[in-house]
Amino acid sequence: MKLLLVDDNPSNLFMLGKLAQSSGIADVQSFRDPLQALDEARRTRFDLMIVDYMMPGIDGLALIAEIRRLPDYADVPIVMVTTVDQREICYAALEAGATDFLTKPVDMAEAKARLRNLALLREMQNKLRDRADWLQTEVRKATQERAGLEEEIILRLARAVERRDPAIGSHLLRVARTARELAEELGQSEQYCQDLYVAALMHDIGKIGLPDDLLNKPGAYTDDERRRMQAHTLIGGEILDGSRSRVIRLAAEIAETHHEAWDGSGYPRGLKEAATPLSGRIVAVADVFDALTSERPYKAAWSAEDAARYIADHAGRQFDPDVAKAFSLRYFRILRLGEAGAPFGTAA
Repeated sequence: MKLLLVDDNPSNLFMLGKLAQSSGIADVQSFRDPLQALDEARRTRFDLMIVDYMMPGIDGLALIAEIRRLPDYADVPIVMVTTVDQREICYAALEAGATDFLTKPVDMAEAKARLRNLALLREMQNKLRDRADWLQTEVRKATQERAGLEEEIILRLARAVERRDPAIGSHLLRVARTARELAEELGQSEQYCQDLYVAALMHDIGKIGLPDDLLNKPGAYTDDERRRMQAHTLIGGEILDGSRSRVIRLAAEIAETHHEAWDGSGYPRGLKEAATPLSGRIVAVADVFDALTSERPYKAAWSAEDAARYIADHAGRQFDPDVAKAFSLRYFRILRLGEAGAPFGTAA
């Protein structure tokens, strides 16, 4: 418990210091100059203050008002010392932020009881603050643990998709990393970028609902097979729909919309321009770039340069032009993402 005493009279300082020590307050700092006391309050967090009214430089009212403006001093008990006939000063002190009063001549028994009560009040305030800080830390830890568990579950679901469609390989991870790069370039918040990265891992979750003969067909699809394949967007949305998780709701949005096109020619709903959520527009670019640069049973891998040119050429038609521009600005960073998995332009 730290006590700050401010009084320009040395006799009063000595008397109040002894009073504080007899009340069980051992750590006492005394100042005759109120401005020096204010400077010390800026450096040290005091638990209790006793301030005289009549002082040179600034009076007790001004000192209390200045102290109340300091961080961490909103609820520190402050006692104003006045004379018996200074009732108007007492009212003004309350307005300035004083908690209690001692009147001159100071009654030692009364003052001791008041200081003890205020010290107990401050001790309870400190305990409550510490408890609140502890709870905040525990909530933060629990939130981080839940987020980590959520991400692990999503990664395992992504692996399940990879097992169902061997051609995917590292595609999901590369798309997620590319999507994060694009969101960062577009100026999205760190929280959104991280959520998008995790959610994009499930953009093809709907392929779990497709039959093996369709997923593993080596040649080109017939029109009917293509329609069946396109249904993976709706299946993915249904699998992820209705979650209380922010990330999984975002994943549902991506699963349904990452094959929509800027000009409305995409699927499953033919959404046009901003009717497709930003997450779907971002993953559309990331998904196409990786699909083009990956070898499939029915096609050879494109070079990264050719795939990047395709993105640029189709900006404003298949792709959101702002997202396509973000891709061009992050192109070399995106190429380096392949170093952490299968490189772009190789077999998936």
